[in-house]
Amino acid sequence: MVQMQTVLTVADNSGAKTAQCIKVLGGSKRKYASVGDIIVVAVKDAIPNAPVKKGSVERAVIVRTAKEYRRPDGTYIRFDDNACVIIDTGNNPKGKRIFGPVARELREATTGDFMKIISLAPEVL
Repeated sequence: MVQMQTVLTVADNSGAKTAQCIKVLGGSKRKYASVGDIIVVAVKDAIPNAPVKKGSVERAVIVRTAKEYRRPDGTYIRFDDNACVIIDTGNNPKGKRIFGPVARELREATTGDFMKIISLAPEVL
Protein backbone atom coordinates (compact mmCIF):
# COMPACT_ATOMS: atom_id res chain seq x y z
CA MET A 1 0.00 0.00 0.00
CA VAL A 2 1.66 3.14 -1.27
CA GLN A 3 0.33 6.67 -0.96
CA MET A 4 1.61 10.17 -1.58
CA GLN A 5 4.93 10.96 0.16
CA THR A 6 5.93 7.27 0.35
CA VAL A 7 9.63 6.73 -0.37
CA LEU A 8 10.31 3.66 -2.53
CA THR A 9 13.48 1.93 -3.62
CA VAL A 10 13.96 1.74 -7.38
CA ALA A 11 14.41 -1.87 -8.48
CA ASP A 12 16.09 -1.27 -11.84
CA ASN A 13 19.30 0.15 -13.27
CA SER A 14 17.81 3.31 -14.76
CA GLY A 15 20.06 5.35 -12.46
CA ALA A 16 17.58 6.27 -9.74
CA LYS A 17 18.08 4.74 -6.30
CA THR A 18 15.13 6.11 -4.32
CA ALA A 19 11.94 7.81 -5.41
CA GLN A 20 9.03 9.50 -3.66
CA CYS A 21 5.44 8.96 -4.75
CA ILE A 22 3.82 12.25 -5.68
CA LYS A 23 0.60 10.96 -7.30
CA VAL A 24 -1.38 7.73 -7.51
CA LEU A 25 -2.86 7.46 -11.00
CA GLY A 26 -6.36 6.12 -11.59
CA GLY A 27 -8.88 8.74 -10.49
CA SER A 28 -8.88 12.06 -8.71
CA LYS A 29 -9.92 10.62 -5.32
CA ARG A 30 -7.62 7.59 -5.34
CA LYS A 31 -5.38 7.50 -2.25
CA TYR A 32 -3.57 4.16 -2.28
CA ALA A 33 -1.69 2.04 -4.82
CA SER A 34 -0.65 -1.59 -4.62
CA VAL A 35 1.36 -4.01 -6.78
CA GLY A 36 0.82 -3.41 -10.49
CA ASP A 37 -0.47 0.15 -10.14
CA ILE A 38 1.15 3.09 -11.92
CA ILE A 39 2.26 6.08 -9.87
CA VAL A 40 4.11 9.33 -10.54
CA VAL A 41 7.39 9.62 -8.64
CA ALA A 42 10.03 12.25 -7.99
CA VAL A 43 13.57 10.88 -8.04
CA LYS A 44 15.20 11.66 -4.68
CA ASP A 45 18.57 9.94 -5.11
CA ALA A 46 20.37 8.90 -8.30
CA ILE A 47 23.79 7.73 -9.39
CA PRO A 48 25.94 10.18 -11.37
CA ASN A 49 25.95 10.21 -15.19
CA ALA A 50 22.69 8.27 -15.39
CA PRO A 51 19.79 8.88 -17.79
CA VAL A 52 17.41 9.47 -14.86
CA LYS A 53 18.51 12.50 -12.83
CA LYS A 54 17.76 13.56 -9.26
CA GLY A 55 14.68 15.75 -9.15
CA SER A 56 13.15 14.41 -12.36
CA VAL A 57 9.49 13.40 -12.41
CA GLU A 58 8.86 9.93 -13.83
CA ARG A 59 6.15 7.30 -14.11
CA ALA A 60 6.70 4.04 -12.22
CA VAL A 61 4.95 0.74 -11.56
CA ILE A 62 4.96 -0.81 -8.09
CA VAL A 63 6.58 -4.27 -7.99
CA ARG A 64 6.86 -4.92 -4.22
CA THR A 65 4.97 -3.67 -1.15
CA ALA A 66 5.68 -4.13 2.55
CA LYS A 67 1.96 -4.29 3.30
CA GLU A 68 0.68 -7.82 2.79
CA TYR A 69 -2.15 -8.45 0.34
CA ARG A 70 -4.43 -11.41 -0.21
CA ARG A 71 -4.37 -13.56 -3.32
CA PRO A 72 -7.48 -15.26 -4.70
CA ASP A 73 -6.31 -18.67 -3.40
CA GLY A 74 -6.31 -17.33 0.17
CA THR A 75 -2.57 -16.89 0.67
CA TYR A 76 -0.99 -13.64 1.74
CA ILE A 77 2.29 -12.24 0.44
CA ARG A 78 4.42 -9.35 1.61
CA PHE A 79 7.93 -8.12 0.85
CA ASP A 80 10.65 -6.46 2.91
CA ASP A 81 10.38 -3.10 1.14
CA ASN A 82 8.32 -0.92 -1.15
CA ALA A 83 9.89 -0.94 -4.62
CA CYS A 84 9.06 0.39 -8.05
CA VAL A 85 10.39 0.20 -11.61
CA ILE A 86 10.58 3.39 -13.68
CA ILE A 87 8.68 3.06 -16.94
CA ASP A 88 8.19 5.12 -20.10
CA THR A 89 4.86 6.08 -21.67
CA GLY A 90 4.60 2.65 -23.34
CA ASN A 91 4.86 0.82 -19.98
CA ASN A 92 8.32 -0.48 -20.84
CA PRO A 93 11.07 -0.25 -18.19
CA LYS A 94 13.69 2.46 -18.70
CA GLY A 95 16.41 0.25 -17.22
CA LYS A 96 17.74 -2.93 -18.77
CA ARG A 97 17.88 -4.95 -15.53
CA ILE A 98 15.47 -5.56 -12.65
CA PHE A 99 16.79 -6.22 -9.13
CA GLY A 100 15.08 -8.47 -6.61
CA PRO A 101 11.86 -10.44 -6.83
CA VAL A 102 8.66 -9.05 -8.32
CA ALA A 103 5.08 -10.04 -7.59
CA ARG A 104 3.11 -12.36 -9.87
CA GLU A 105 0.27 -9.80 -9.91
CA LEU A 106 2.16 -7.76 -12.53
CA ARG A 107 1.16 -10.40 -15.08
CA GLU A 108 -2.55 -9.63 -14.84
CA ALA A 109 -2.32 -5.95 -13.83
CA THR A 110 -5.31 -3.96 -15.04
CA THR A 111 -3.31 -0.77 -15.68
CA GLY A 112 -1.04 -2.21 -18.36
CA ASP A 113 1.01 -5.07 -19.69
CA PHE A 114 4.25 -5.50 -17.76
CA MET A 115 5.50 -8.77 -19.30
CA LYS A 116 8.84 -7.14 -20.10
CA ILE A 117 9.42 -6.45 -16.38
CA ILE A 118 8.43 -10.02 -15.50
CA SER A 119 10.82 -11.47 -18.09
CA LEU A 120 13.73 -9.33 -16.82
CA ALA A 121 13.14 -10.09 -13.14
CA PRO A 122 15.35 -12.74 -11.52
CA GLU A 123 12.43 -14.17 -9.52
CA VAL A 124 8.63 -13.92 -9.73
CA LEU A 125 6.82 -14.67 -6.47
